[in-house]
Amino acid sequence: MQLLCFLIFFKKTGFQTKCDAYILLSLYIFAILTTIMSTTHKIYFASDQHFGAPTPEKSFPREQKFVAWLDEIKKDATVIFLLGDLFDFWFEYKTVIPKGFVRVLGKLAELRDSGIAIHYFVGNHDLWMSDYFEKELNIPVYHRPQEFTFNDKIFFIGHGDGLGPGDKGYKRMKKVFTNPFSKWLFRWLHPDIGVRLAQYLSVKNKLISGDDDVVFLGEEREWLVLYSKRKLETKHYDYLIFGHRHLPMVIKLGENSSYINLGDWIGYFTYGVFDGTTFELKEYKLPGETV
Repeated sequence: MQLLCFLIFFKKTGFQTKCDAYILLSLYIFAILTTIMSTTHKIYFASDQHFGAPTPEKSFPREQKFVAWLDEIKKDATVIFLLGDLFDFWFEYKTVIPKGFVRVLGKLAELRDSGIAIHYFVGNHDLWMSDYFEKELNIPVYHRPQEFTFNDKIFFIGHGDGLGPGDKGYKRMKKVFTNPFSKWLFRWLHPDIGVRLAQYLSVKNKLISGDDDVVFLGEEREWLVLYSKRKLETKHYDYLIFGHRHLPMVIKLGENSSYINLGDWIGYFTYGVFDGTTFELKEYKLPGETV
């Protein structure tokens, strides 16, 4: 349609030389290609799927929905960021990983093999992740927030647990759990015992969709908002993106910065997308899904 309009314009107005026409046509083609590139090269973000909770059977539909989302975005994704707690529990023994999640792992392998870059940040439920993703899926794993720059936009990205003021109990617990000696001790438990025990405690010691996760505390009480403000005191970031809170949020911090929480794939099914210019938080629904 755009090309047809151009040809009609060309016929009615004419050009003094063929060179003029070629120049304008070249500019037109360049504009079209630029538009195509900007709409087909996107960066996606998702967090807090907690697959396996409260039981593998009950989380299976969510797993299928997430795989469908991955399958849908592969047409225009160049980078995918997964910000932790993909699994409700994950531990890597020397030769054993938790049973299940084959569809998710297989889809991630497919996307990575196709050339899509994938970055994984561990959360508080998969903080014992080691090198399985890196060796088997060629997906880098980060245990701390990282900086990235895309199209001159600076991103600060992490899961979000243990950051900001407060939550001292969890911070102490995290130091114990991430201690090499603690991991060595746990590895001595047979996987049938260790994994089952950890899965039980993982569900019992968190509210997977409780009030603490879904109630906005106010900008002055949200720990990750306060943490983001402190980060901006030392360096400019366009987007500070986290998970962990299970609550979709976009909060402006000054004129050119935004704090973003990605929500979760338990009740919200939200994800972020950056098209090279702007960032949006969206909800994913399967075809025909209304609720």
